[in-house]
Amino acid sequence: MSHTTESIRNIALVGHGAAGKTTLVESILHRAGRLATPGIVEKGNTVCDFDPQEKAHQHSLDAALVNLDYNGAHINLIDTPGFPDFIGQAIAVLPAVETVAVVINAQTGIEAVTQRMMERAAERRQCRMIIVNKIDAENIDLPALIDQIQESFGKECLPINLPANKGASVTDCFFNSSGDSDFATVAGAHSALIDQVVEMDEELMALYLEQGEDLQPEQLHAPLEKALREGHLIPICFVSARAGTGIKELLDVFVKLLPNPLEGNPEPLLKGEGEAAEEFDPIPDPRRHAVAHVFKVLIDPFIGKLGIFRVHQGTLTKDSQLFIGDGRKPFKVGHLFHMHGKEHPEVATAIPGDICAVAKVDDIHRDVVLHDSHDEDQVRARPLRFPTPLFGLAIRAAARGDEQKLSDTVHKLLEEDPCLALEHNAHTKETVLRGLSDLHLRITLEKMQQRYNLQVETRPPKIAYKETVSQNAEGHHRHKKQTGGAGQFGEVFMRIEPLPRDAGFEFVSAVVGGTIPTSFLPAVEKGVREALQEGAVAGYPVQDVRAIAYDGKYHPVDSKEIAFVTAGREAFLDAVSKARPIVLEPIVNLEVRAPADCVGAITGDLSSRRGRIAGTDAGPRGMSIIKAQVPMAELEGYESQLKSMTAGLGSYSIELSHYDPVPGEIQQKLHTAYKKQQES
Repeated sequence: MSHTTESIRNIALVGHGAAGKTTLVESILHRAGRLATPGIVEKGNTVCDFDPQEKAHQHSLDAALVNLDYNGAHINLIDTPGFPDFIGQAIAVLPAVETVAVVINAQTGIEAVTQRMMERAAERRQCRMIIVNKIDAENIDLPALIDQIQESFGKECLPINLPANKGASVTDCFFNSSGDSDFATVAGAHSALIDQVVEMDEELMALYLEQGEDLQPEQLHAPLEKALREGHLIPICFVSARAGTGIKELLDVFVKLLPNPLEGNPEPLLKGEGEAAEEFDPIPDPRRHAVAHVFKVLIDPFIGKLGIFRVHQGTLTKDSQLFIGDGRKPFKVGHLFHMHGKEHPEVATAIPGDICAVAKVDDIHRDVVLHDSHDEDQVRARPLRFPTPLFGLAIRAAARGDEQKLSDTVHKLLEEDPCLALEHNAHTKETVLRGLSDLHLRITLEKMQQRYNLQVETRPPKIAYKETVSQNAEGHHRHKKQTGGAGQFGEVFMRIEPLPRDAGFEFVSAVVGGTIPTSFLPAVEKGVREALQEGAVAGYPVQDVRAIAYDGKYHPVDSKEIAFVTAGREAFLDAVSKARPIVLEPIVNLEVRAPADCVGAITGDLSSRRGRIAGTDAGPRGMSIIKAQVPMAELEGYESQLKSMTAGLGSYSIELSHYDPVPGEIQQKLHTAYKKQQES
């Protein structure tokens, strides 16, 4: 192995679709000598978009990794999808990198995914940089774009180089204080950068004020890394990925200025369970116990399951014995791989900072921590916050006998995609696959057919309503059954109280005097939890409620666990019926991008869907951005309606906001339909 931890640079390229991230990777690989000729997305010959679906759709659907060596640095680059439908794949790779490079299309400016990924990286205290692509395109206004970037993300966003010769070249502004540029001045940009960096070091600032700008690069290195870590500086670079302009300068920034794994903010891990968990800071020392985080899982049709991980501590070799999470039985690493598009070159060793993969380990899964010592038991990754998958399709195998194949296939897809979810609704007998959008689900169904040769039938599912209560109430049930010999007996008195929204469920025992023996209380809770899933008003899960069992009776011979399960369930349902139960519906944040002359039609349509308009902003190139909150139930058929209103130029994204009570007439309809279903 030729590289060290100090020489590694881990960088995720994120940003909105069509910003040119995949083309940028091609240009970087070509400039570094890793590719003889850059591939072209439209021709389907790029390193990162190697999947047949990506070639067909001509955009990235999954995160892809490449690696290259340049001027003494080993660079791991992760190319991520840019459409909101696949943002989960971009979020999932954040724990693997020190630097998040947000790519912006100079023609379209800041878009939805740009904003969201900048926010996510800031939340995680990751170093950020901005790469403005397509600087040689027509009708662009780069000074206005810088203003837009600084307005959106802060004045700490500063150009570290500037376009020159009408976008045909790029001039460095960090190491140079003079040179040509198409706008602003190199001297002004250089001064702004140095001023921003020296603020991180009081002694250096004093020296700088004394002697001016004659600071050496080695003097600036430590405060620069601190400025990047603390978000005090977010460099802006300019490139044309298609023409290759600015790629050398970008690589120089990667190598000379971006943090290595010893300098970036360490990935925070946790040790312990629940509220007792404490932060565990891995130390990137190759001599310590090995600790690695699996941030991605791929199911390769030839190799099998690939667990892709970032090494945070210690050294892994092909003979390492590793534990998976809290598992007691280790597995032996048969092979270690680097990831480079669809190629998986084998390596002998993985050191701190490396991104590698292991294959054919069935128990491995995304977000698990691999380690080689029980000293690191109960070490786990801090959970990532993913968008809630709201769009659903009820699915079933098209061919009889394929039910098990459908189950196996869906679970493979769930392992790969953190924004897919599977639900089984016992009342409707539906199996519902949920994703982030119609397109997300359509691509998933394509994958089932093309990769796994599985045909499925689909239909729209019911909306994911929930139920709760709005006041305190008490319930009671006595379960008594005599069938000859020993019978069944259990009696439960229960009180319920509403909890704040999204608080979940609490079960409390307030039984005194042994009226219900302690051994039967878990059975009472089990019965309540059964009722939570079955629902009380319209057959939807009940949430945000506290159930308090405070009294009851038992029989020394006839009382059994099953009797108290039934008594607990029925006592809870009795209490719910008296507690003014209500049905909650999902409300989503909707963001629509459409031509400005379509705003009136769009807002009128949203109002007719019970939507609340939050605001309208002017976007680039004659587009407007409409933000609203809309009930999920009202968005059926919205994609086709938006296309009709905007002549195909509109697009939208949604994210779960909260749950609200449904209007009374809708609750009555849901309740009536549920009663009919129960009676039948």
